[in-house]
Amino acid sequence: MSDDLRATRLEKVEQLKQLGVNPYAYRWQSTHHAAELQEKYADLASGEEVKIEVAIAGRIMARRVFGKLAFFTLQDETGTIQLYLDKTRIQENMGEADPQAFDHLKQLTDAGDIIGAKGTVKRTEKGELSVYVNEYVMLTKSLLPLPDKWHGLTDVAKRYRQRYVDLIVNPEVRQTFRRRALITAGIRRYLDQQGFIEIETPVLLSEAGGADARPFVTYHNTMDMELYLRIATELHLKRLIVGGFEKVFELGRIFRNEGVSTRHNPEFTSIEVYQAYADYHDMMALTEAIITTVAQEVLETLKITYQGEDIDLTPPWRRVTMHDVVQEKTGLDFTQFQTLDEAKVAAKTAGLHDIEKCGSIERLLNEAFEQKVEDTLIQPTFVLDYPVEISPLAKPHRSKPGLVERFELFIVGRETANSFSELTDPLDQRSRLEAQADRKAAGDLEAQGVDEDFLTALEYGMPPTGGLGIGIDRLVMVLTDAPSIRDVIAFPLLKPEKSDSEES
Repeated sequence: MSDDLRATRLEKVEQLKQLGVNPYAYRWQSTHHAAELQEKYADLASGEEVKIEVAIAGRIMARRVFGKLAFFTLQDETGTIQLYLDKTRIQENMGEADPQAFDHLKQLTDAGDIIGAKGTVKRTEKGELSVYVNEYVMLTKSLLPLPDKWHGLTDVAKRYRQRYVDLIVNPEVRQTFRRRALITAGIRRYLDQQGFIEIETPVLLSEAGGADARPFVTYHNTMDMELYLRIATELHLKRLIVGGFEKVFELGRIFRNEGVSTRHNPEFTSIEVYQAYADYHDMMALTEAIITTVAQEVLETLKITYQGEDIDLTPPWRRVTMHDVVQEKTGLDFTQFQTLDEAKVAAKTAGLHDIEKCGSIERLLNEAFEQKVEDTLIQPTFVLDYPVEISPLAKPHRSKPGLVERFELFIVGRETANSFSELTDPLDQRSRLEAQADRKAAGDLEAQGVDEDFLTALEYGMPPTGGLGIGIDRLVMVLTDAPSIRDVIAFPLLKPEKSDSEES
């Protein structure tokens, strides 16, 4: 059926060419968008016409064709408006160039075509604001039909794979990506106002560091060297702090060769921010300020709904240590256990599973947090003071042995931001990275190696520094009420089409 429709439209392309019409025009100059006209003439009475010519362009979403009248629904980036097409008026204005202009309009246009139209603004007797068309131009002939009006594009995998069609037929999807752009622009603007500067760092690295994550591996032919796609921007941004910049950030793409889920995509967007002479308390204040500022700018409220849950972003947000929140949710006080075996017995009694892999009480604490606490943190919550063993780049806590000055922000049960008082002791940093390298050598694909140049940079001296990373995709999910990370990434990575059934 689709092939037959395509063949019919190809015939129309040929007919347009025979009429001397280029079905793929070069340019069009509009005077207005649909939303502008809808707003400007919202009070226009039924039957009233404004005798000022406007020019508009967009895609035909629906056609209703009668004898000497036709009504098209035209959609541009901002919304829709009706084209009121009257044979007498079109022939008066276009008849000299094309005596059958109205008939050609009826016969050679289809839903999906992109056209330009000039005319006056009129609200029809039935109350529909319209452009009362004087003349029209075919701008782009569509060869493939749009999805059925009543069923739409509902197959989720196909929506992600053919995002261009998704954007055409689902206006709310365009709204999501428009909001995403406003959010990222708002973050950059806020940081700029606070004196931060954005500096780009490399994507191709000889050593992947800055996070516990499995990297993608690539190869540079001319240099004859294996390279990694970056898993974080941290280590290079810290080099900039060493070099004398005091407030730096980068908002960009990160690549991690990991699983795919509603919360994970192999390439995603994050922002990392570093401020000299600051610590993780300063970063908490900055995190609240960034997120509340863009939420207020984009949504005009700090009280939002996410998948039916009411979320209040009004600061200050709750601050609780990992130990305290685990004890609160499980009854387990990990500071009281003398041995790992004792802790594991208690953990199993509390309902934890798959804990044999935990080689220390600290890792068991983190496992208890991930299994029993994370999903319950619906309102914005800063979880503080993580075990040193799982935080190789954070400064030791100034008053709690065995812990580091680190927080993660959780909203709707998901980690949205991560921050440290950054480790500035080059000897401590070396020992921690070497421990990571030992894990990597033992087969841990997510462990970091030793970045010797970064350690050299630290030996020149890095001032006390607070660092912050925010997952842009997850933040956009919260602020646009999107259930899956694929809903906020324009072109998410997908398996070949034959595997669609596996994805749904």
